[in-house]
Amino acid sequence: MTTIEAEGSGADADPVPVAAVHGYHHQKDEHLKRLRRIEGQIRGLQRLVDEDVYCIDILTQVSASTKALQSFALQLLEEHLRHCVADAAVKGGAEIDAKVEEATKAIARLLRT
Repeated sequence: MTTIEAEGSGADADPVPVAAVHGYHHQKDEHLKRLRRIEGQIRGLQRLVDEDVYCIDILTQVSASTKALQSFALQLLEEHLRHCVADAAVKGGAEIDAKVEEATKAIARLLRT
């Protein structure tokens, strides 16, 4: 978390924490809308099971829900690379190595699913 010095404070004052701005910040409303749509797909799956719908029809909807989550994850990953990793690259040093490693691990997790 980033900190700033409180306005009008002296050198001995404690810094005030400032929330980090994440790469998805500018798309937050769109992301929330997209997640609500995915949530609706999951509720639809519950309804299909409750109504004893044919297995293959449910699996088709599972596939669509999975694809929607994967697409959302890729969008977040792209925003992370464009914002967080690019910012670390500008700063250089150990921070870029840490951000690249973090992104690599996130990609590995996505590939396992």
